[in-house]
Amino acid sequence: MDRCVVLVDAGYLLGAAASLLAGEPSRSRITVDHASLIQGLREGAEADTAQPLLRIYWFDGAPDRVPQPEHRRLRVMPRVTVRLGALTRSDGRWAQKGVDAAMHAELTELARNRACSDVVLVTGDGDLLPGLMSAKEHGVAVHLWAVQAADGDYNQSEDLVAEADERRVLDRSWITRAVRAKDLTGLCPPPPAPRPEIAAILSAPLPEAALAEAARNGTVPAVSGLAGPAAPENPAGTGTPSVPAAAGRTVPTPKDLAGLRPPGGTATVPSPLPPAGSALRWSSDKGWIDRGGPLGEPAETASLPTLAQLTSAEQRWADREEDITTVGGDPFEVGQVFARRWMERLPENVHLQKLSIMYPRIPHRIDGELLRYAARFGLLAHKDDQIDEHDRYAIRAGFWREIDVRAAAAPAAAPVTPGVGEVP
Repeated sequence: MDRCVVLVDAGYLLGAAASLLAGEPSRSRITVDHASLIQGLREGAEADTAQPLLRIYWFDGAPDRVPQPEHRRLRVMPRVTVRLGALTRSDGRWAQKGVDAAMHAELTELARNRACSDVVLVTGDGDLLPGLMSAKEHGVAVHLWAVQAADGDYNQSEDLVAEADERRVLDRSWITRAVRAKDLTGLCPPPPAPRPEIAAILSAPLPEAALAEAARNGTVPAVSGLAGPAAPENPAGTGTPSVPAAAGRTVPTPKDLAGLRPPGGTATVPSPLPPAGSALRWSSDKGWIDRGGPLGEPAETASLPTLAQLTSAEQRWADREEDITTVGGDPFEVGQVFARRWMERLPENVHLQKLSIMYPRIPHRIDGELLRYAARFGLLAHKDDQIDEHDRYAIRAGFWREIDVRAAAAPAAAPVTPGVGEVP
């Protein structure tokens, strides 16, 4: 069959690209435009083999073989098939398992079934040598592609190089069409100014005796900078109090808020210690929730509808189709998509107003639904089936970002009359 096939060992391609551009093989050091990369592979393969492309096979590792966001983007691209092996951690390093075997099996089957006349291999692993030799015996021309090595030497098995029919080196100029090294100076930019009400909460004074007692009980962390007088004005002149550096986050943690925000919401009055039998939740509108309550949250919070309640069967199907075909699965993006759907289906703007004043907390029924939705995209940490703390912050940040953008564009709702403001 006069067609070409491309088999890509993603660990080799992206690891070698990271070594070339960032000086070390960690893929976290680079950003990849996968659409441009796939287009470059297709154009290069068709030019080198003078045959039309049948398919690009993308072989990569993933924890428990669960597709990661980049795999979700790749597998919906035309003429791209993703094959996943396991990704395991040993001695502090990640290692792929089963990827070479899968590439060997695919290469052998394609050659045996005469599915193509030319195969482009983007790999450096000598374990593929038997498969390469088998493909040649079935009359397939094998083109071996290498990534330019950072030290100017080969980063491929010499046996593979010797057996290949043709060889090409993807140099720096080719790689940089789709891959960029991350700018380390920009990895930790100055955090944006927090909302004034959050800064006021964090800067509220707390009596030293109460703080010490809370620290001894383990209910509030003994963090320097959370007690004492209010924080000074922002030195940049914005007038917004700055968050104490020791807090470590622009958005306060649940414990920060629980320890410093009073029940009535006034930031200048110290908060009492939590009641016995209470539970700390990020998603409450107060830090501590009485477990004995019917829903563990106040009535105004409980009145907010969940996305499931707002979604019809037809919309549920359309949502799943969008998740599979267009949503990449980046934590921030996941939060945005969820918030967009929720807001678009709200019957009244009054619900959006209620949610907006709860920042930075999300009502816990909606927050739980948001995290369950995020779990569909392989964001669970595989050690304990929990979403990583950093990802949880990114998911909620995306949620609030979308809420802010759409709330600013939405028409203002009519004032709510006390006692009749609840939407049936």
